[in-house]
Amino acid sequence: MKKIPVRQIKSSNKEQASSGSFSIRKVEDLLKGNDLIQDLHRHDFFFILALQKGAGKHEIDFIPYDISDLSVFMIRPGQVHQLQLKTGSTGYLMEFNMTFYQPGDKISIQRLRKAGNKNYCQLNTERFEKLRAVLSYIFHEYTDKQEAHQEIIKANLDIFFIELVRQSHSSDSTSKNVTPYEQERMEEFLELLDEHIISQKQVSHYSNLMNLSVYQLNEITKTSIGKTPSELINEHITLEAKRQLLATSSQIKDIADQLGYEDPSYFIRFFKKQTGLSPEVFRHKFG
Repeated sequence: MKKIPVRQIKSSNKEQASSGSFSIRKVEDLLKGNDLIQDLHRHDFFFILALQKGAGKHEIDFIPYDISDLSVFMIRPGQVHQLQLKTGSTGYLMEFNMTFYQPGDKISIQRLRKAGNKNYCQLNTERFEKLRAVLSYIFHEYTDKQEAHQEIIKANLDIFFIELVRQSHSSDSTSKNVTPYEQERMEEFLELLDEHIISQKQVSHYSNLMNLSVYQLNEITKTSIGKTPSELINEHITLEAKRQLLATSSQIKDIADQLGYEDPSYFIRFFKKQTGLSPEVFRHKFG
């Protein structure tokens, strides 16, 4: 069974073998005067693309974005994407795994979770410049590799995510009457879905992990985004099925088995109910 290609961080820093992996590059150095075209794949690390100037296409979990100036894309481990970036684009591409950057307190963990739950952020010049300045500092520390440079990089990652969450909220035009507590628990639920969706599909499993009743979790998700936990679970299953259908050539029965369905016909009925298309038709139409 063919699996979705998983890319790893390209880093020449040998000392990171035991302390995790981190990389930051200038986009113009990455392009080297050519367009960048990447097929559908996923990462086992965080991927942040901050573009001062940019043109092209970026599809993240089958949501297409037109790349433009002053934009930031952030991809969590496990998400799939394909990227077409035009020559002349400038900015920074930063990659790191959770072994390298481990938020040390609850607030920092929540901040990373918030940032990771928004894949795309369009900024104005002033807001982007704040992020660019932090990335420039990180780039020079990574390049110069002076004493304690990793600690400085990690400290500046804290600052970067503070700014990114600020700017992301500022650029969000939607206004919802959601308390900080509800937002925090909602983001926690989404993270748990990413981790457990293959093996666990019952709402009660997630409510137990979060020390909530099913009713409490239902109220949090409905208040936050107007959907029930069951609907979000079904959406996550469907998303992973789409990833497997479009990024691999695996047979439907193998995909069903990988998603935890012993009966392929049940999986086919579920997918058709969610998308209006059978898995085979979906693959043929969008693959």
